[in-house]
Amino acid sequence: MTEGPGTVVIVGLGNPGPRYAANRHNVGAIALDELADRVGGKFKAHKGLADVLEGRLGGTRVVLMKPRSFMNVSGGPVAGVSRFFKVDPADIVVLYDELDLPFGTVRLKLGGGENGHNGLRSITKSLGTKDYHRVRIGIGRPPGRMDPADFVLKDFSVIERKELPFILDRAADATEALVNNGLEAAQNTFHAN
Repeated sequence: MTEGPGTVVIVGLGNPGPRYAANRHNVGAIALDELADRVGGKFKAHKGLADVLEGRLGGTRVVLMKPRSFMNVSGGPVAGVSRFFKVDPADIVVLYDELDLPFGTVRLKLGGGENGHNGLRSITKSLGTKDYHRVRIGIGRPPGRMDPADFVLKDFSVIERKELPFILDRAADATEALVNNGLEAAQNTFHAN
């Protein structure tokens, strides 16, 4: 995060509509709802591109954002909202599902590759940089020979749904620590276990 009293845009990635609401691919958008409860208020339509909620998370002014587009083309809305609020890519945090982390693991990083995640690829292309913050929420690998594209579009299992509230709370805590304390301090806290 840049120094000073700037605004941070926090993006929860997912696909729109009730059909996708409980999919593993939507865990970023689901975690954003946990942050919205902490900020207070309701999401409002923003120029048809996204739903946004402005408020404070701890001591930081934030704009919570859910693109209204499908995940694979979410970069345009993210770039549009960040331009509107005059937020640099370094002050954007993207919450998303990560196949390469065990279910329930939460990890923070700045920049890096997209690991085949089309939502990140779209955001990187639209922002013109990979240097934005990421909150990676582990969903694990698909069982057997299941195609990862099919796996991410399936709902969480019954067992996973029981653990999900704790994972969402941890992802929200990690995001709040990131925006208020910086990347290194947040990593020291949330990567320890």
